[in-house]
Amino acid sequence: MSEYLIEVKDLKQYFQIKTGLFKKTPLKAVDGISFQIKKGETLGLVGESGCGKTTVGRTIMRLYKPTAGQVFYEGEEITDKNIQEYRKKMQMVFQDPYSSLNPRMTVADIIGEPLDIHKLCSSKKERAEKIAYLMNLVGLNDEHSRRYVHEFSGGQRQRIGIARALAVNTEFIVCDEPVS
Repeated sequence: MSEYLIEVKDLKQYFQIKTGLFKKTPLKAVDGISFQIKKGETLGLVGESGCGKTTVGRTIMRLYKPTAGQVFYEGEEITDKNIQEYRKKMQMVFQDPYSSLNPRMTVADIIGEPLDIHKLCSSKKERAEKIAYLMNLVGLNDEHSRRYVHEFSGGQRQRIGIARALAVNTEFIVCDEPVS
């Protein structure tokens, strides 16, 4: 096992931009970033708008396939692996909570969805207790679990996203402007 939880080596993420009728040019969103994060550490990426912070997070989480470079999780390269087995260990809190939360689902269903996918609760009662615990953990009233996302403020929506990320006892969380 590696001393690092996450290790990123020379990560590159280019997007092909149409610049003419038949011509495409690469847009270098991320060009050769490297860093390591040990268990218990926090790393903050700081930079101006459009510099690639979100792209780094999304590429690490494999929402984008990296153009080049390597991503290691506990010493094991995950750059080209099936990321599904790592979804329980790695979660993301998105910048815009409204667009990342399903407006047709109640808060209980949004927070409970990862619990259902990973089969982490053996009964409906255990699921409800876990959802209430997570809501309280992030400063939300568990009595609001039957409400829909549009009934909450932006900050409360962000807390719902954080509770959802914490639901699976995640080891690594990418927070894309969690207090925006």
